[in-house]
Amino acid sequence: MMSLKPDWVEYSNEEIEDLIVKLYREGNSTSKIGIILRDQHGIPSVKAVTGLKITQILEKHEMKPEYPEDLMNLIRKAVNIRDHLKEHPKDLHTRRGLQIVESKIRRLVRYYVREGVLPEGWRYDPQKAALLVK
Repeated sequence: MMSLKPDWVEYSNEEIEDLIVKLYREGNSTSKIGIILRDQHGIPSVKAVTGLKITQILEKHEMKPEYPEDLMNLIRKAVNIRDHLKEHPKDLHTRRGLQIVESKIRRLVRYYVREGVLPEGWRYDPQKAALLVK
């Protein structure tokens, strides 16, 4: 069900899509695009105004990111924790944190494979993840 566009939003759907594409080309992530649109352009929710999510708009313009943003953020976090553990191997609290983060990654990967966002058989590998992030 599509929500009605708020009266005070001054942009048309096409202008919003153009803004999203422009911001993505500038190197902004999808979440940052949403924040910029909210704070600087007065667009409360892209989905409420256009009926499409930011990622759907990017897909429409063939600019979809290779991996979902939340997964990449978790992978980045795991890589940083692994780097920390190389310098501080006895930091057991951080080791537990790494286990929790990697568990979240695996759970999210299962979800994305099930939904068809990631290819079948995609696996999280810490060595490949380090290359993926850098």
